Amino acid sequence: MTRREAVQFAEKQLLQAGIAEARLDARYLFCYVTGLSQTQLMLDGEELLSEDMCRHYEELVEKRAEHIPLQHLTGEQEFMGMSFEVTPDVLVPRQDTECLVEEVLKYSEGKRVLDLCTGSGCIAVSIAKLGKPQVVHASDLSKAALAVAERNAGKLRAEIRFFEGDLYEAISEKYDIIVSNPPYIATAELAGLMQEVRLHEPVMALDGAEDGLLFYRRIIEAAHDYLMPDGMLFFEIGCNQAGAVSTLLLQNGFESVQVRKDYAGLDRVVSARWVKAVPL
Repeated sequence: MTRREAVQFAEKQLLQAGIAEARLDARYLFCYVTGLSQTQLMLDGEELLSEDMCRHYEELVEKRAEHIPLQHLTGEQEFMGMSFEVTPDVLVPRQDTECLVEEVLKYSEGKRVLDLCTGSGCIAVSIAKLGKPQVVHASDLSKAALAVAERNAGKLRAEIRFFEGDLYEAISEKYDIIVSNPPYIATAELAGLMQEVRLHEPVMALDGAEDGLLFYRRIIEAAHDYLMPDGMLFFEIGCNQAGAVSTLLLQNGFESVQVRKDYAGLDRVVSARWVKAVPL
């Protein structure tokens, strides 16, 4: 089978399985298996594919047709220009979350930063590598997720201290910045997620309880114990949650609430500043 025939057959299989990005995924997996670029595929499409590579490619395409995420098949995802290890124990880093990191980077130089619900560590590692912070700490309840985050930090040579615990449970210090992409999908909405997410990504990293706001409440209500005066809180949010999260922040003594949209024009990041009252 030629390279072009293999990719065309794979695309047909993925289309029949209802994979939205069938052509893109077929080509991506081909390049992953062969180490070739898409340009090489186009120019040398009539070259024969070796039997071993053909078998490996077919195995991955069959798994993708079962709606296993592409990133779980390749074991990696690019985020902020860096390659992160991905396993079923963590959420796949998404471009929307880059908007959150970009906002934090505006303020992070020389600051103490805490990343809650760190998952793969993509937020903490990106801030540590790109933001010149004084300190970056990160926590997660999942031991398996922390193992992935620690490997990513080691591979990318990011200096981060990790803590295992429920939000602030293992935290005893104060920070200039607290950032989080917490679980924010309402429980009733989980069943409507695409199969790749619903069946293959960790539910504990998705489920934000009945209204999707449980973790925002918990993080905001306790944040004053862990923020320095004039410290800042940054959240990724669902696109319809800006009003609710902003209200929670204002009700709990935060000021200067701002909302940033993502690249699709949807509300995606909420930030606010904690101004501690100074006794007279």
